[in-house]
Amino acid sequence: MGLEIEGRPSDSPYVSYVWSSRSDGVDRMTAVASTGCGLVFWESPDGFFAAVAGPESRASTAPVPEESAFFGISFALGTTLTHLPAPRLVDDGVDIPDATRRSFWLKGSHWPVPGPDDAEALAERLVRAGVLVRDPLVADVMRGGTPDVSARTVQRRFQAATGFTHGTARQIERARHAAVLLRGGAAAGDVVHRLGYYDEPHLARALTRFIGRTAGQLRDGQGLAEPLSLLYKT
Repeated sequence: MGLEIEGRPSDSPYVSYVWSSRSDGVDRMTAVASTGCGLVFWESPDGFFAAVAGPESRASTAPVPEESAFFGISFALGTTLTHLPAPRLVDDGVDIPDATRRSFWLKGSHWPVPGPDDAEALAERLVRAGVLVRDPLVADVMRGGTPDVSARTVQRRFQAATGFTHGTARQIERARHAAVLLRGGAAAGDVVHRLGYYDEPHLARALTRFIGRTAGQLRDGQGLAEPLSLLYKT
C-alpha cells in the first residue's frame, strides 16, 4: 500500500524523465521541489484527467487521488510550453479540461494521450508545432558553461525559461541529488563532501526546505507517514 512509482530517464533534450505510478490507501504525499514543468495524466474512480504541472520551489504536502493510476512526462530544465511560461507555473499547475483516455486539448489542438514508450514522440510533435520550446542556454549554464552574452542576459533568459534564478535551480537540483544518494545508503558526511555543502547543518536545511525529509529519514526510511513524490537526480 502507498504510492508506487516507476520511471526511466530520457535521452531526449526536451524530456528529463518518464514515469508512472499507482496510489493505494494513500491520500496525501510530500511533493519535493523540482525545477521542471511536465504533463500528468491520471485515471481515478471519478474519471480521466490531465494537467500541466509546474516547477516546485520547496517541499509541500499535496493531495493524492486514491485508487488512481498516473502517467507523467517531466520536461528537461529550460523546456517550456509557449502558452504557459514557466514563471507563471511555479508552485502551481493548470488543469487540462475534457481529457479522455485517447486525447487531450493543448494550445488549440487535440493531442494523443501518450504511453510510456510514446513520451519522446509526443514531445517532438509538440516542438514541431511550436507548442514546446527549449532554451539551450539553461543546460549550458547548469553544466558550468559561460555563454557569450552578458550576465544580465543569462539571468533574464534563465528565469524566463525556468521560473527560477540560476542559484535557486542549482540548490534544488543539488538537494534532489543529495536525497537520492541518502536513499541509496550514503552517509550524510559523505554527501556533504561530495556535493559541496558547507557542513551537515547546511545539508539538513536544504533537505528540510526542498525535500521535506531529514537525512536520517531518507537513509533509514523512518518517519515517512506520507510518501514522497517523484524523486530522481535531474
